[in-house]
Amino acid sequence: MRVGCRGFDEQTHADAVHEPAVTDPIPDLRRGPGFRRVTASQAQGAALGSPPVMAKSVIVVEDDHGLREQLVKILNSAPGIRCVGACPSAEDALQVIPARKPDVVLMDIRLPAMSGIDCVAALKQVLPALQIIMLTVYEDSENIFRALKAGASGYLVKSSPPAKLLEAIVDVSKGGAPMSSPIARKVVQHFHLAGPAPSRAQDLSPREGEVLDLLSSGYIYKEIGDKLGIGTETVRTYVKNICEKMHVRSRVEAVARRRLA
Repeated sequence: MRVGCRGFDEQTHADAVHEPAVTDPIPDLRRGPGFRRVTASQAQGAALGSPPVMAKSVIVVEDDHGLREQLVKILNSAPGIRCVGACPSAEDALQVIPARKPDVVLMDIRLPAMSGIDCVAALKQVLPALQIIMLTVYEDSENIFRALKAGASGYLVKSSPPAKLLEAIVDVSKGGAPMSSPIARKVVQHFHLAGPAPSRAQDLSPREGEVLDLLSSGYIYKEIGDKLGIGTETVRTYVKNICEKMHVRSRVEAVARRRLA
């Protein structure tokens, strides 16, 4: 069964990861229509044996009820991942996410009132370290770059197989910037068409330059820290300083400019 015209294919998911039956009710946290909270048994049902403290917490923001429920099932079937909430609108998300502080948010772009992109910008103001993956049917360059500039760390199309979604959650949690192949191609084409731009990389300190070079080579934060003998949080601080000095909004843009320099 397929949810929505380009939703996740449940048969593909069944082949990729075993999906246990979900029988517990999902109580409404805010006692209003639409917003749902995932029960503890659902969130941990497929992750038995994994230390709860290590599980990556995820909140879904998606207005399509069927797809929202399907995403919850996919997340809760994966070891090491627990879905701690599912919101039908940006307005609900802005109330729930700052309170729950998940590791990762899966964000739709087209939402009933406030857009997913505007929601990303608002969330990053209060939770700058929050990792947000856009999950959408839109592949146009305008939406891609608006989302990345707002603070999104990844961008997947809804036709992506469930295994790719789960991989992206793990990747973004480690400092990666997961993108569907067609999206990554558009990012590269955009900078090719734009031509070389002033990167202000000359303003970077030697250590910041090393961090940026390793990011450009595909290393994640932990690997960069191991190579340079520094902690992951120190790497995050360097990346923040790099983005400020290069006048870019995300590490994705900083890396793209470095490669074109």
